[in-house]
Amino acid sequence: MNLKLRITKQYSSDSYIKPKHIRMSILDLDRSPDYPVNFVCNLPKSIKVNERTPSNFSKTFGEKKIEVAKTLLNDALKTEDDPEIKAEIEARLKIL
Repeated sequence: MNLKLRITKQYSSDSYIKPKHIRMSILDLDRSPDYPVNFVCNLPKSIKVNERTPSNFSKTFGEKKIEVAKTLLNDALKTEDDPEIKAEIEARLKIL
């Protein structure tokens, strides 16, 4: 798997100044170069070790979920220019 994060800002209809959500989708570039064909799952804000109802991310990556999340976030942090997205990446890294 050749994984990469696709980070998008979701704005609410009443405010186009501050994003309502920053969504991080995990893509497998080996499947296809084009989104959404290469979509794997979304990266959750918090990743728990023991979950009663595991997220799609936990089901997909199992025991390696923390390492995969850290690797994807660190790679995205190196290439991202947007300060809001950088702040969100750093916040998620602190949670891990």
